[in-house]
Amino acid sequence: MSSSVQVNQIDELNKQILNEIQWKFPLTDRPYLEIGRKYNISEEEVMKRISFLKEIGLIRQINAIFDTRRLGYKSALIAFAVKTDKIEYIANEINKYPGVSHNYERNHEYNIWFTLAVPPDKDIKSILDKIASLDGVIKYRILPTLKMYKIGVKLDMVNQDSEKPEPSEEFKEMDSTKFELTEDDKNFVRELQKDLEVISEPFKEKALNLSISTKELFKKASEFEKIGVMRRFAAILRHREAGFTANGMIVWNIPDEQVDEIGKKLAAYPQVSHCYRRPRYPDWGYNLFSMIHSRTIEAAEKIAKEISETIKINDYRILFSSREFKKERVKYFEEQN
Repeated sequence: MSSSVQVNQIDELNKQILNEIQWKFPLTDRPYLEIGRKYNISEEEVMKRISFLKEIGLIRQINAIFDTRRLGYKSALIAFAVKTDKIEYIANEINKYPGVSHNYERNHEYNIWFTLAVPPDKDIKSILDKIASLDGVIKYRILPTLKMYKIGVKLDMVNQDSEKPEPSEEFKEMDSTKFELTEDDKNFVRELQKDLEVISEPFKEKALNLSISTKELFKKASEFEKIGVMRRFAAILRHREAGFTANGMIVWNIPDEQVDEIGKKLAAYPQVSHCYRRPRYPDWGYNLFSMIHSRTIEAAEKIAKEISETIKINDYRILFSSREFKKERVKYFEEQN
């Protein structure tokens, strides 16, 4: 089903519900009942609507979104320069690694971009050396996060792409307190990263699996969120099916002494879903990365231009994803090859 058909199939109320559950899904025994109260519809109607949005592929899943690094995982964005005739072959090989969650072709000399997360006992470099030895790989660059300013996709289903983006969100410092996971914590992560069922009391089975009450489950989720281990519990949408076909990674060349200031400014824009400081290389002069999602390339370019004028930085470019090879959440504390 094409994205335009899917977007046209959903009414205004569905769009409002999608906006709501992307950011904060109710952690309560009867979450669909709570959503229904807000929109003056029955619990059954909410479940029917959310089931439909899942069926047509708009909602990927509803689950806890965890902070990779706070769980002790090592992660990085990787850029590969690959011979044009080998792109699909290399992309498929990359996809075989369970720690790869996102993998795209982008319009640049570095034409394959993917994220890789590995458990504490694994090494990113050894995996990359294996992939880099494949026929067709010219070179690659590891771009770890030096500082995170923002992470959190929210696709605005109600409003059109902004004509004039405004920095309306408050910058939040990321918690860096040392966190040691117990085996119970790992079981909790394994359970809450699973897709939530569309049934009247969907958390009951999760609590049973953990041998705790739902009250204890919500309390622990709240504690995890407070210390930044869990970013939020929410619905994840499929961008393209939701009509957001222009996914642009804006890379900026910022004077080193200004990166922190500019990073915080970019994080305040609701159109920016991710913002990170990353290292430069002799053949890669950009040190600040921000992701934007819009319905058209023209809208993305306009948003980038407006932001550029506001922050007074002209040295940037947008790398659009032309093909999506893989997009899924990392499954934490599950067997990896």
